[in-house]
Amino acid sequence: MTDSKYFTTTKKGEIFELKAELNSDKKEKKKEAVKKVIASMTVGKDVSALFPDVVNCMQTDNLELKKLVYLYLMNYAKSQPDMAIMAVNTFVKDCEDPNPLIRALAVRTMGCIRVDKITEYLCEPLRKCLKDEDPYVRKTAAVCVAKLHDINAQLVEDQGFLDTLKDLISDSNPMVVANAVAALSEIAESHPSSNLLDLNPQSINKLLTALNECTEWGQIFILDCLANYTPKDDREAQSICERVTPRLSHANSAVVLSAVKVLMKFMEMLSKDLDYYGTLLKKLAPPLVTLLSAEPELQYVALRNINLIVQKRPEILKHEMKVFFVKYNDPIYVKLEKLDIMIRLASQANIAQVLAELKEYATEVDVDFVRKAVRAIGRCAIKVEQSAERCVSTLLDLIQTKVNYVVQEAIVVIKDIFRKYPNKYESVIATLCENLDSLDEPEARAAMIWIVGEYAERIDNADELLESFLEGFHDESTQVQLQLLTAIVKLFLKKPTETQELVQQVLSLATQDSDNPDLRDRGYIYWRLLSTDPVAAKEVVLAEKPLISEETDLIEPTLLDELICYIGTLASVYHKPPSAFVEGGRGVVHKSLPPRTASSESTESPETAPAGAPPGEQLDVIPTQGDLLGDLLNLDLGPPVSGPPLATSSVQMGAVDLLGSGLDSLIGTPNFVSPPATAVPANLGAPMGSGLSDLFDLTSGVGTLSGSYVAPKAVWLPAMKAKGLEISGTFTRQVGSISMDLQLTNKALQVMTDFAIQFNRNSFGLAPAAPLQVHAPLSPNQTVEISLPLNTVGSVMKMEPLNNLQVAVKNNIDVFYFSTLYPLHILFVEDGKMDRQMFLATWKDIPNENEAQFQIRDCPLNAEAVSSRLQSSNIFTVAKRNVEGQDMLYQSLKLTNGIWVLAELRIQPGNPSFMDLELSLKCRAPEVSQHVYQAYETILKN
Repeated sequence: MTDSKYFTTTKKGEIFELKAELNSDKKEKKKEAVKKVIASMTVGKDVSALFPDVVNCMQTDNLELKKLVYLYLMNYAKSQPDMAIMAVNTFVKDCEDPNPLIRALAVRTMGCIRVDKITEYLCEPLRKCLKDEDPYVRKTAAVCVAKLHDINAQLVEDQGFLDTLKDLISDSNPMVVANAVAALSEIAESHPSSNLLDLNPQSINKLLTALNECTEWGQIFILDCLANYTPKDDREAQSICERVTPRLSHANSAVVLSAVKVLMKFMEMLSKDLDYYGTLLKKLAPPLVTLLSAEPELQYVALRNINLIVQKRPEILKHEMKVFFVKYNDPIYVKLEKLDIMIRLASQANIAQVLAELKEYATEVDVDFVRKAVRAIGRCAIKVEQSAERCVSTLLDLIQTKVNYVVQEAIVVIKDIFRKYPNKYESVIATLCENLDSLDEPEARAAMIWIVGEYAERIDNADELLESFLEGFHDESTQVQLQLLTAIVKLFLKKPTETQELVQQVLSLATQDSDNPDLRDRGYIYWRLLSTDPVAAKEVVLAEKPLISEETDLIEPTLLDELICYIGTLASVYHKPPSAFVEGGRGVVHKSLPPRTASSESTESPETAPAGAPPGEQLDVIPTQGDLLGDLLNLDLGPPVSGPPLATSSVQMGAVDLLGSGLDSLIGTPNFVSPPATAVPANLGAPMGSGLSDLFDLTSGVGTLSGSYVAPKAVWLPAMKAKGLEISGTFTRQVGSISMDLQLTNKALQVMTDFAIQFNRNSFGLAPAAPLQVHAPLSPNQTVEISLPLNTVGSVMKMEPLNNLQVAVKNNIDVFYFSTLYPLHILFVEDGKMDRQMFLATWKDIPNENEAQFQIRDCPLNAEAVSSRLQSSNIFTVAKRNVEGQDMLYQSLKLTNGIWVLAELRIQPGNPSFMDLELSLKCRAPEVSQHVYQAYETILKN
């Protein structure tokens, strides 16, 4: 009979009966009783009352009974810690049993009993098992060290178990090596700054030897460990790659992905001219393709990883397009992922195949899939110029099907095609206008409105079309309202006499009847532009737009490099770094690829260069139309207007100063001042360049680098608290080096010698980069000044407050402790200047709830001086503009741990000699914002 009988009993008074059976003299009866106890425990009954009786059953030679008792013990030791101590002697005894299985069982159970009281009793048995003659016992003991470290890290360090673990990496048995690596990796994860896995060529060689012989999960631990190693040169990288490559043919997909991760990382160091580099590319394709024949869930994980690999090195899979074609029985999540990869691999060589497939997909029944397929056709047109005409005719065929959602998606992508290839495919506008009534989705309506506004001069009844949208203006989504406002203003500038009433109507709706701040702002901007100077308005609103790039959904390069280091983990499926979804006390280490060798310049293959772009020329990437901030910036900005002063106003109107001054008077005048029709000249000058590049009027050569601000020395440790030793100090940053400038004064009656200094773990890993050098004994009443160099590679632990530093100073008299707050600007690095496009994208990418607002009152500097002063402390001005007489500075800075902080500084003139500043900070780690603001205030007011 099976063990299921133990789960069927519903007797009352069962505990009493079990107690009697557990104390029976018959071994068989005892075993039966323990099985019943375990069954009750499994279904959730409380059998903790039987603890002493079950523990008495431990004294047995029967391995099965011992396993059951240990299982019970693991479950109830936490709730009965005093009782659990009774079992300690048996553990110690079992750790010396002649049977290695019992020794391993005892050490495994010891690691699972998370009770502080008995942890110290287990150190001796664990030490013996780590040096046991049987590898099975050693490998079990290695994992037990990691568990013990989780319970009591200090104890593990004091007992020297970490050193023993490091020795096990040289063990003769591959499974012991794998478990030692797994345990050390686990411990290192919770202490990112401790260099536990001190990898060098010798230890790497041992790991690679063990790799061939251990189990599949052991191989994964070793491969993950190898991925954290940085080879000293390309020859070592190649040697490791050669020895890891056989793992690509492993049956376990996790082993394959771990091997791919190691190879992708080390390929960074190989020159593209090497024959081996080409061979490696060829070897990487088959295992990735094989992963796609697994079950759907595994396929999805593989596809998410392949998506990253294709973005980094498209040449690996450029000939494997067919495996990404969708099968009829693929689940939707696999289909959508395959589609994405097809677009990334599309090139001139395979575009005909891809388009034929996509057209087929667009007739499927799954709505989400069809939508994505239609979008994909548009993306192909933008990516491969030679295919654009074919794509447009395919889209027109799809519009003829009159399937509502197909038509809407097609219109959205045709709008993007118009942006990419102006004056080429506008003949299709008539067909699009026929489908106007069927559009009910905001994105499709917005796209159609954009097309009508942009090509109003080619559409006879453009005003009627836009007027039909205007009837339900308040029921439309914000996206449609904004687009409609812009389109009608464009139409007015192209046909002023016929559309004066229409533009007055839309401006009134946008400014007076709307609660949406974006819409009101844009309405007032247009109102002001049109009433002040129609010529300037025409140059701004009808400015030539930059071409859009085909890959607006590429992952940002530094994030991509980090995600490549996490292939085969959850981060590679989410496409987010672990810090974005892992919570808790464990420090998340930011990984990055090793530096490239001189000859492996570019990661982009010729196939993926933007079609039609001259080599080396970077296309402007414009945010998608749906993005309000991007929309505002890319539609309505042009360079400053040159020419004679405008007669209509004393305010010089240009794109940099969009609102000019006196918005109040505009708001106070609800009647729109419509310009006379004759005010718009029939032909204007040449169209203007990209709006984005002119939004930011950068000051050239802002200030000179004069070193970061240094606070005056303060007393950190008074003499009365340190037996006569007084310590004053401050922190400095000069040319990338951080120092702690100390002043030691001996106010005691005896000579002081043998100085040393140590820092506690802190938020940014600050640590002394050299010993504290006091060259001569410090005599009574003598003062000495010392500059102690610091680095940021120490242990990290979040402090309260964040910039708290706890310091211990030792001399021949005693050890003294004090804590001080360091100013955060000493951690601002010299390469903290972000380029404008990246600034804009990052600002929008950081959630609004991460934004913090601060005020700095009575600043004695003007905008120029503020920018210069901040730059000397590594806060860089990315861009500057003037709005309504207020200077706006957009700034970026980067901390030593890689955190970026973006700032918008609004300078409001107060009285003649003092300014009030409004500071908005955005950062992915919002807890640093308060300290960055304090740094701003300190730098600007001193």
